[in-house]
Amino acid sequence: MEVLEERIRRDGIVREGNILKVDSFLNHQCDTELYEELGAEWARLFAGCPVDKILTIESSGIGLACVAARHFGNVPVVFARKTESLNLDGSQYRTHIVSYTKKREYDVIVAKRFIQKGEHVLIIDDFLAMGCALNGLLEICQDAGAIVEGIGIAIEKGFQPGGQSLRERGYHLESLAIVQSMDPATGAIEFA
Repeated sequence: MEVLEERIRRDGIVREGNILKVDSFLNHQCDTELYEELGAEWARLFAGCPVDKILTIESSGIGLACVAARHFGNVPVVFARKTESLNLDGSQYRTHIVSYTKKREYDVIVAKRFIQKGEHVLIIDDFLAMGCALNGLLEICQDAGAIVEGIGIAIEKGFQPGGQSLRERGYHLESLAIVQSMDPATGAIEFA
């Protein structure tokens, strides 16, 4: 998606360790007009797929998922929580993930009443690198008996194995920008 690639080139910051900072428009400060364009593009790419719910993980995916949900008939958005809460009642789906950028491990939780057997789920998230968070969300959907219609990603790091692994496993994965390489010395970013 050209508008996203241009924004990444203009405002993205490349850091050592394969880190791409896009916090000025995507995952700390949110450009809602850009979000709207991303949501419309996912709706186009997943047209014809039944979507009952959108699933994401806290926290950076929530805003993207909410805006995208408007383009799918205002379907509910469910997000996997990274922390226990006194407000969580009943039984939960639980899985373990490793965050590449935060270098932390989390147990993520979704209340069972929010993902039901046979529901058609679209997963939306901001980044895909190694695929750990997405694999956790896929495990939750599998445990629930939900049908994953597809995965929408804003930015995929194509030089890391997450996207290729998901595609090889047969998932309908649509990344709006795929970064092929990044150079922290020059700040150069190349797209697929």
